[in-house]
Amino acid sequence: MLNHVKSLSRPTKQAILLGLDMALVPVALGLTAYLLTGNPPGAAWITDHWSTLVILIVGSSVMSTLLGLPRIQLKSYEISAMGRSAMLAAALAVVMVTFDRTLDAPSIVGAAVVFAMMYLVLSALTRLFLLQILLYIYRKDVPATRVLIYGAGKTGMQLALALKPHEAIRAVGFIDDNSVLHKLTVAGLPVHPSQKLERLIAEQAIDRVLLAMPSLSPPRQAQIARRVAALGVEVQTLPSFAQLVGQEAIIDKLTPILPRRFLGRAHLDSTLRGGCSAYRGNSVMVTGAGGSIGSELCRQLLNCNPARLVLLELSEYALYNVERELRALAEDTGCDIVPVLGSVNDAPLVRDTIRKHDVGVVLHAAAYKHVPLVEANPAAGIANNVFGTQTLAQAALDTGVKRFILISTDKAVRPMGIMGASKRLAELVVQDFAQRSESTVFSMVRFGNVLGSSGSVIPLFQEQILRGGPVTVTHHDVTRYFMTVQEATRLVLWAGNLARGGEIFVLDMGKPIKIADLARQVIEAVGYSVRDAQNPDGDIEIVTTGLRPGEKIYEELSISGELRPTKHPKLSCTIEGNLSEFEITRAVQSLKAMIETGAHMQLAEEAMRWVARDLEKSPDQTAEDAAGKSPH
Repeated sequence: MLNHVKSLSRPTKQAILLGLDMALVPVALGLTAYLLTGNPPGAAWITDHWSTLVILIVGSSVMSTLLGLPRIQLKSYEISAMGRSAMLAAALAVVMVTFDRTLDAPSIVGAAVVFAMMYLVLSALTRLFLLQILLYIYRKDVPATRVLIYGAGKTGMQLALALKPHEAIRAVGFIDDNSVLHKLTVAGLPVHPSQKLERLIAEQAIDRVLLAMPSLSPPRQAQIARRVAALGVEVQTLPSFAQLVGQEAIIDKLTPILPRRFLGRAHLDSTLRGGCSAYRGNSVMVTGAGGSIGSELCRQLLNCNPARLVLLELSEYALYNVERELRALAEDTGCDIVPVLGSVNDAPLVRDTIRKHDVGVVLHAAAYKHVPLVEANPAAGIANNVFGTQTLAQAALDTGVKRFILISTDKAVRPMGIMGASKRLAELVVQDFAQRSESTVFSMVRFGNVLGSSGSVIPLFQEQILRGGPVTVTHHDVTRYFMTVQEATRLVLWAGNLARGGEIFVLDMGKPIKIADLARQVIEAVGYSVRDAQNPDGDIEIVTTGLRPGEKIYEELSISGELRPTKHPKLSCTIEGNLSEFEITRAVQSLKAMIETGAHMQLAEEAMRWVARDLEKSPDQTAEDAAGKSPH
C-alpha cells in the first residue's frame, strides 16, 4: 500500500488534489448550515440544496484548475498557495449568492461568507494533513539524519522551514545562547539553551549540528564548532541566505597578510637590489632548494642570470614543486635547472654533483631549524646541521668551488639548546674551512626570524585565529628580529658578493619586535579584537604557554656585539672566535660516536660543551648580555 502511494504518477496526484477541492464543497456547506441553524444537515436539506451543491462542485473543479491549485505540491503549499485557496473560496461564495438569486431562492450573504471561511480552513488543513501522511510514508524506510540547528535567528528559522519537507534530514530543535528565546517554539521547533547541548545530543540521538549564525565572527563560530565536534557529532556551518542570493558578500576575513606590514621599519626592497656579479654566468648550487629560504634564493638568483641552477633537496615533493616553478620562470633566461634528489650528508653524491655541473658557488640553506623539533630529535639536528655542513664544505674545497655561503641564524649566538648549538657548530666548521682554504671563499650569513617562511609566526597565528583561538605566545616578553623572506635572500646574495672569507654577515633589521605585540597586530589586521581583561567580549584570546626548551627571551646577532660596516649600507659583518682544526675534528668525531652508540641523551650536553669552549675564545660582552638581557 505504501509503495503504491509512492508510485503514483504526477497526473494522478493532481487528480486527487482536484477531487479534494471538489469534495470539500459539501463538507464546508454542511458545516455552514450546522453553524447557522444549530442542526446537522439531513436528507431533506440535501434535497433542498442539491442544485447549489452541484453548481459549487462544478465551479470548484473549474476554478481550482484555472488557479493551478492541483499543480502545487503539498510540500510547497505555503502563504502564496493559501492565497489561491482563499481566492477559490471567495469565488465559490460569489457563485453561491449569484445562483441563489438566479433561482429566486432566499440568499444570505453571511452564509456565503461563513461557507468561504469554512472552505478555506478545510482546504489548508487537509493539505497539511496529507503532507504529514506523505512525509511519514516517504520517511518510513529512509534513515533520517537528526540535526540540531545552532542559532534560532532569521537564518536558523529559514533553515528549519527549508528542512521540513526533506526526507533524509529531520530537524529536532534549536540551540541558542539568547536567553530570551529559551523555551519558545520557533518554526515549530523548541529552542534550548547551549548548556543543554551535550544532553540533547545524547537524548535525541543527534547526528549533526548546523551552525546558522552567519553574523557571528568566524573565530566565535570556530570555537562553537570545536565544542560541538568534541561531543562526537558532525558540524556544518552555512552563510546567511542574503549571502547565498548575492545580496551580501561572502568574505573570508583571514585573507593572506603581507608580512612586511609588521616589520616596524621600511622594507628593504630598494636597498637590497643588485649583488649579482658573483652569480652571473656561473653554475650555482642551492641546498635545501625546496624550503622557504632556498626556493626564494632560486627565484632571486634567476634575476642574476646564472648559467645553471642546481637544486639539491632531500624532499621529493618539495623538489618537484620548486623545479616545476623555476622551469616556468627560467624559460626566457636560458638558465639550466638541474634537480638533484639527495642529502648533503651523501658525500659521493655532493662531490659528483659539483663536478658534473661545474658548480662555482654553493649557497647552503639546507638545515633543520624548528626549535622544538630539533630539541626532540637531537641526533637528526646534529647530523643535518653539523655533519651535513662539514660534508658539503669539504666537497666544495676539494672540487675548487669559488664561494661557499652558509645560511645561519641568530639562534647560533649563545645558544640555549641543541638547535642553536648545532647551527653554531656549523658556523665553526665553516670558519675552520675559511682558515685553511686558499682558493674557496667560505663565509656565513646570520639573520633573525623570517616572516613568511615555513613555521613562521604569522601563518601560525592565522591558523590559530581560523580555529577560533587562542593565539599562543611562549612568553609575554619574548622579542625577535624579523625580516621578510625576500629581504633575507637578497641579504644572502649581497653577502656572497662581498665575502672575502671567514666573515659573518648580519642585516640591519631595526629594533626587535615583541611577539605578543605581533600577535595582537595580526588579530587586529584580520578585523578581530583581542579578548582580555579590558575587553572580555573580544574575539581572540592571547595565551602564554611558557618558554620551550632551547628558547631565549631575547636573541642577539653577534657574540661580541661589534659589527663593522661593509660596502652595503644595510649589511654589517663581524669576525668571531673559532675552534682550531684539531678541536673541530675532535668535536665532530665525539658527536658522531655518540650517535653511533645511541647516546642521544648526551648529544646536547656535548654540543654545548664545544660551543662553550668557543665562547671562551670570543670577545665577551657584559655579564648581563651573556645572560640574555635585552640588547637594546
